[in-house]
Amino acid sequence: MLALLHTSPAHVPVFDALRDEDHQGLGLRHLVDEELLARARREGPEAVAGEVRAVLERAVAEGARAVLCTCSTIGGIAEAAGAEAGVPVLRADRPMAAAAVATGSRIVVLATVESTVGPTVSLIEEEACRAGRPVRLRTRLVDGAWESFAAGDGGRCAYLVAVAADAVTDADVIVLAQGSMAPAQHLTTTAVPVLSSPRAGLAAAAAAVRGE
Repeated sequence: MLALLHTSPAHVPVFDALRDEDHQGLGLRHLVDEELLARARREGPEAVAGEVRAVLERAVAEGARAVLCTCSTIGGIAEAAGAEAGVPVLRADRPMAAAAVATGSRIVVLATVESTVGPTVSLIEEEACRAGRPVRLRTRLVDGAWESFAAGDGGRCAYLVAVAADAVTDADVIVLAQGSMAPAQHLTTTAVPVLSSPRAGLAAAAAAVRGE
C-alpha cells in the first residue's frame, strides 16, 4: 500500500485517476491535512516538521510500504523526516525536477503560492548539482491562480497558469511547481516543454512500493 500525504483534498481524485490509468492494483491511502500547508505558509516549512513526522508514523503503522508527499512546499520536510520512517518517503516533484534539469539549462518555475518557490528552486538546484549540469532559474508567481484553486475553481486556476506559461520566453523548460497546477499542462500552446509532478511522482512511488 502507498500512502499519499496531501494538503488539499483536490489531489485525491487526481492521484486515484493516475493510479487507475498507470498502476492498476496499487492500493492507495490518502492522508489529507490542509492545515500543514496553511501553517507552512504562515511560519515556514520547518514549523510543521513535527506534524509531518507524526503523519509518516501513522502511515507506516497503518501498513504503508512507501509514502508520497504531493505538496511541494513541505516535500523537503517529508523527505528529511523519512530517514526515520522505516519506509521510502518521496516527494512528488523530485522526478519532475530531474526531468527539467535533463531538458535544458534555462528553467522557468511557475508557482501559485510564494511558499513553494524556495523549496522548488532548491530541489532543482540539488538535481542540477547531482547531474553536473549548470542551470539558470527564473521564477514567477501566477496572480490569482491560488485564490481560484482555493475557492474550488480549478478550471480558472488552470487557465491562468496556462496563460502564464504561454507568456514565457527564452526558456528550455517550464516547471509547474505545484501538483494543483498540473491541469494547465494540457491547456498550454507554447512550444516550450511544460512539466508537472503528479504522474512522474506517482510512478516513482509505485516503484518504491514494489521495491525497485
